[in-house]
Amino acid sequence: MTNWTPWQLNMDFNRTRTLGLLDKIEQLPDSAAALGFRPGPGRAHIAWQLMHIGITEELFATARLASDRPTIYADLVPRFRGGSVPDDQIPTVAEIRDVLAQGRTRLLETMQRFTEADLPLVKFAAPDGRQLTLQMIMHILAWHEPHHQGQAHLTLNLFQTAKG
Repeated sequence: MTNWTPWQLNMDFNRTRTLGLLDKIEQLPDSAAALGFRPGPGRAHIAWQLMHIGITEELFATARLASDRPTIYADLVPRFRGGSVPDDQIPTVAEIRDVLAQGRTRLLETMQRFTEADLPLVKFAAPDGRQLTLQMIMHILAWHEPHHQGQAHLTLNLFQTAKG
């Protein structure tokens, strides 16, 4: 897409908040423990929330909107896609930054394939059977990052409270 400035501005702003949270975690004395902190048994840790953001963008950049583009994270997709069960392999801050950056770059590259005329067209069949138009996909992507960034932020607050 060549003229999606409002959407891109929103996406860019959301990313500054996510990276700000990651910066804050990186400055902690035990950032690995923070990234691996879970708000309760079986719940997603902070690293999962942040990796999920990048992997979701990678999935929309490839399998969902451009199936001719192979994913560069075939090993990570099963671990961090929606519906996955968070495991105890905690990515590093550097790995999270890489997935966030690559996922976003690839998403924007894929979005360049579309024009305004594509907005009302169905581009993806969701797992629950809904037919998603490109416009709805863009709404979901603009909402998705702040949703998970907020979960990660809350989990970080719980971690810091638990640590005293």
